[in-house]
This record gives sequence, structure tokens and C-alpha cells, in this order.
Amino acid sequence: MRPFKPQNMSNNAAVTADGGEIGRAQALQARACGIPAATDMNPVLLKPQSESGTQIILEGQVWGAACAGDYRQLAPSLLPPVLAAFTRLAEAADLVLIEGAGSPAEINLRNGDIANMGFAEAAGVPVVLIGDIERGGVIAQLVGTHELLSASEKALLAGYVVNKFRGDIRLFDGGITALGERTGLRCFGVVPHFAGATNLPAEDSLALAHQPPAARVPPSPRVRREDWGMGRRPVRIAVPVFPRIANFDDLDPLRSEPGVELVMVTPGQPLPRDATLVILPGSKATIGDLEFLRGEGWDIDLLAHRRQGGRILGLCGGYQMLGITITDPLGMEGRKETIRGLGLLEVDTVLSGAKRLVETAGIELATSMPVQGYEMHLGSTTGPELERPMLRLVSGGDGCVSRDGRVAGCYLHGLFASDLFRTAFLKRLGADSGEVAYEQQIEATLDALADHLERSLDLPALLAAARSPRLKPAV
Repeated sequence: MRPFKPQNMSNNAAVTADGGEIGRAQALQARACGIPAATDMNPVLLKPQSESGTQIILEGQVWGAACAGDYRQLAPSLLPPVLAAFTRLAEAADLVLIEGAGSPAEINLRNGDIANMGFAEAAGVPVVLIGDIERGGVIAQLVGTHELLSASEKALLAGYVVNKFRGDIRLFDGGITALGERTGLRCFGVVPHFAGATNLPAEDSLALAHQPPAARVPPSPRVRREDWGMGRRPVRIAVPVFPRIANFDDLDPLRSEPGVELVMVTPGQPLPRDATLVILPGSKATIGDLEFLRGEGWDIDLLAHRRQGGRILGLCGGYQMLGITITDPLGMEGRKETIRGLGLLEVDTVLSGAKRLVETAGIELATSMPVQGYEMHLGSTTGPELERPMLRLVSGGDGCVSRDGRVAGCYLHGLFASDLFRTAFLKRLGADSGEVAYEQQIEATLDALADHLERSLDLPALLAAARSPRLKPAV
């Protein structure tokens, strides 16, 4: 089986083994399938840079940028490479599970659609509608969607699934009857809410608006947990939430630790004065988010935190913000300009050239512990502080550390997923380390989710619908 999403919009991305980038959700789905992530799994990735503009990633590489109106005009030209990617996946797999984007009933956006029914008609594939009952009005969602589809689109519908049901599923029996009467569609299952999903990386920043505490998977018997969740007051780590925050799943392993209180600081709130560490996360628009940071007064909070002996860590775009200057000579993020950084590391960054996309590994020098992850960034960073790198990767030094060791930054995404490093890092902060086996937790959650779906869905009927003769693709 292979996952496929024709078009995704997210600043949470992953580097693939073939040297490109795709949405984080598709990389996680590939992991669930037990295969390496590949660019064909998400041929079009839109990465918002402003309220109206987005960077376009085509087949894993930066293709261009466009405002929303212009993208609607050029989207049909991207359908051929999207179909080509799908065909390659289909030829190599018994089953390709395709995920839409948004709603198939957005008739105002139907012209030029390559993400939902536009793709389904072009590829000639059966469609299953999925209604999220947690949002309310699931019967109206499904009936309304059915009513708004054209006759040719309705012909593609194989049935529907109701997701995130809480309580006694039998209470929805009447809903199934009503949906059958109004749409003629069969129900492939009602899926109960799966609390463990909070352990998995989120698809996009919408998840930050109402992120609950992580549900914990029972510890592996190979991991000591005698005092799991016990001990001193958790160490507080604060993270300012930028408008274009990117790859914030870097923080998920910290959320999973019982000795850590991860505080996502939203606009209008000051950085907490009792934080031991402030992390500046990745950003899709480093200059714009740095200006936003200053507008919120977080730069003043950071300087006060620094004077009081607090620690600061910048990841990718956050690392660039910590330097002396950031220069965008080609207008990669909008305007051609140079702006002043936070001045906490003696480095300068120039945003130009090709985006660096690479999986890599090495050690974190302060703890001598192994780390691995990926780089995904534009531009290069230079300066005298690089003589004290934070990491030693296979390609050489990465990032840097201030003279007193309290401010650091690097380009490596995913370093906190490395259990040995995370444990040593947190102990240096004074945290009780729960020694969470993070990667094992992800695997356990994926296995539990697979079992959950198998119990809830009529899989033989779904597979039969998928294996039915392919419909004639639209011309």
C-alpha cells in the first residue's frame, strides 16, 4: 500500500529519501505503510508565506510562488505531473490510498481543482466521503456534500465513513438509515474517537489552536519507568508561536516527557519569566516572523530571559533569528532587504540559493550524544560563532553555541526524537527524565491506530470498492 495526496497545504514538511520534501502527514503515512517516504506521495505541497502568498513545491522541489488568485489559474497546469506521480505509485503497489484536501463540495473552487473531485475524475478512482462528527452536523456534512456534487462526481462515490464518534456507536444507527435514504450511499463504518492520535505529528499549525496534553502509550518493558511522571516540578520550556511556524513536530518529543512542561506562547501573551529554556522554532517566513516577534515584545522578553541566566535554542529559522543580520537579496520571502537579528549569536544569514534538503546524522557536542534528522532551509549562515558548532554531522559542523553556552542554534530538524540526546539535554536543564522511547511510542501508536481502524471499518467492502474496475478517466 502507498499513501498519496495530490495537493497539500502545510508548513510541516519532511525530507524524503529521494532528496525532496513532502507534507509531514504523508511521510507519517509512509512510515505506517513500512516504506520510505517519496516525493510521488505528495507531488504538490503549498507552504504559506503570508496571508495571501504561498511557496509551491512541485515533485519535492521549489517550483515558484503565487498568491491565492494566481494559483487558481495555474493549478490545472500541475495536474499532468500529479497524475504521473499517482501512476508511478499505482504501478508499484497493490493499493494506493488517496487523501483529498479540504472539502470536495467547495464548488466555488471546483474549476481547476486538482486536490479533490477534480483529481478523482481525472484519475478515474472511487471516492469515500469521510465526515468528522466531532465538528457537529455530520449528517448535514455528508448529505450536503452529496447534493452539491455533479452527476459525474456522484458516480465516483462508493460510500462514506463517520469519524471521531464518542459514546455508544449504536446511537448513530438512525443516522446511517437517514444517510442511506437521502444519498443511497453505504456506510463503511463509524470510527470511535482515538485519543492516542495526539501522540502523532500534526499535519499543520491548526493543531496548535487546541492541542491537548499528549496521551501516553504505556512504556516499553525495556525502558525504566519506576518514577515515570513523578519527581520535581517539571522544567518549563517556552515556545513563541509564529504566524508561519514550520516543522513544529520538532517539539513533540519534549511534549511526551513527564519532566517537561511545554508552553506554546500565543500572540498577546508574554514569554513566561520562569521558563528554563526558550525555543525559537522553525519558520517559513523568517524575516516576517522575526518582525512579528518584535511586534509582540517577545524580543524584550528574550533579552530579559537571557540576562537572568535563561537558555535559548533556535531551530532552523529560529536559529537564523538569533544572529546579527538576515539578508534576503533575491526577495525569496518577499522584499529584497536586510534586517537586524536578535544579536544573541555572532552569525549572519543570507537567504539565497537552492533549498538544502538532506537527511543526516551526527552528535551533539555538549552531550556527545547521537542525533539524526534532516535539514530543510534556504540560505547559508556565516560568522565567528561557527567556531563553536552545536552539532557535528556527517557533512561537518552545524549551528553554533555562545561563549557561555546559554544560547545555541542549529539547522537540524528532528534532533529531539533521538532519545539519548534528549535525555542528556533535559538532565542538563535539571529535568526529571522519563526516558521516553519516542520512536517506539510512535510505532506503538501507529499499531494501535491500525487495530482501531480494523475493528471499526468494513475492510473487505472497502477493498472490494478499491479493486472494482477503474472508471474511465475524464479527458
